[in-house]
Amino acid sequence: MSRPVILVTNDDGIISPGIRALVEVMKKFGDVTVVAPDSPQSGMGHAITIHDPLRMQKVDVFGDIPAYQCSGTPVDCVKMAIDKILHRKPDLCVSGINHGSNASINVIYSGTMSAAMEAAIDGIPAIGFSLMDFAFDADFSAAQVYIEKIVANILKSGIPKDSLLNVNFPKLPLDQIKGMKICRQAVAKWEESFDERTDPNGKKYYWLTGHFINNDQGEDTDIWALENGYVSIVPVQFDLTHHHAISYINENWSLHEESLHKQVNIVKD
Repeated sequence: MSRPVILVTNDDGIISPGIRALVEVMKKFGDVTVVAPDSPQSGMGHAITIHDPLRMQKVDVFGDIPAYQCSGTPVDCVKMAIDKILHRKPDLCVSGINHGSNASINVIYSGTMSAAMEAAIDGIPAIGFSLMDFAFDADFSAAQVYIEKIVANILKSGIPKDSLLNVNFPKLPLDQIKGMKICRQAVAKWEESFDERTDPNGKKYYWLTGHFINNDQGEDTDIWALENGYVSIVPVQFDLTHHHAISYINENWSLHEESLHKQVNIVKD
């Protein structure tokens, strides 16, 4: 049987150590092709390039592994890979290994996860991997061990339709990681502010700052798992419908045309 075709991408750029660590694992499982941004694209979310041309160039970064750098966003990379490089849907798309956490609300902003989500939207099994270490020289060796376990499982058993996995690794050596936990996304947020400064021309400019606030004390969340030495695995969906809110709105709002006319008349009177 032919080996699976595996697309590797990220948001930290094609020369980041994290993507190199991911390629090293993935080439054990299938025929790997890398398509990644030519520069860091952290925090790009699900952005796509519309008003500028996209450029793509083959590069020799991973030896005999075909690799291409793209001038666009992580999502652009996945789209371009499928349409112009592979000319087919890959059997698996993996994104990362991201330098820094994508747990909890970070999944919304993450270019790493948006690249994987774009693949999932196209019906491709997809995983985003992140390590809680922003350092360029971060140690990915423990993450590689668990990535091998996770990828083996997904290739054997798959994941539910219209979903993908958000996997985060604690910044710990292998012998201190307690295992893996299937979690829910913690309800948390960034409390942000903008540091105001003045440039040499006297004009103001701003740097985004802030701190992470987790008010979710549940022991079934990704934040709890990571803080307690586990690898967190969160199944993610791209259907943003709040299904429970549908029944609430139907029960509590006046949606019928007759009721709406009555409300308008009351306001006029």
